[in-house]
Amino acid sequence: MNKIYWGSLIDKGVGASLVTQLMNSKSRQDEIVAQFSILDTWEQRYKLVIELGKKLAAYPEEFRNPDHLVRGCQSQVWLHAELKDGKVLLWGDSDAVIVKGLVSLLIDLYSGLSPQEVLSTSPEFINRLDFSSHLSPSRANGLFAMVKQIKFYALAFQARQSTEA
Repeated sequence: MNKIYWGSLIDKGVGASLVTQLMNSKSRQDEIVAQFSILDTWEQRYKLVIELGKKLAAYPEEFRNPDHLVRGCQSQVWLHAELKDGKVLLWGDSDAVIVKGLVSLLIDLYSGLSPQEVLSTSPEFINRLDFSSHLSPSRANGLFAMVKQIKFYALAFQARQSTEA
């Protein structure tokens, strides 16, 4: 499934939960890698990251507060998660355009997966695309702080599910 099509479905209100059910975490990562691998330069890749951030769904204002700020990010990054029908749904935003694009990539990877799938999915696309060496140290640290926060949400949801069972 190509990313442009996926994004346009979300833009039309189909919603990430329906579309993302079609892809498991490995195929999602393969899709991310394919998107970036066709680009020749890191300047082009940065432009794509920025473009992905611009297409990110609006972040709910009621969650734009200190409780949803990701610690460890130099920029302001907000993440909110909910568990619906056994799937983790994510929203995010940032005040920095590149970071907002990175948030979008993580939401594309993790939103719509079960808590167990989130916990067992390592963001391999980061290494496969060599993002770590092309991001500033503070952005790379922030990226891993976002992953840590998403996994924390998934762990909390998994714990809640096991106490409800």
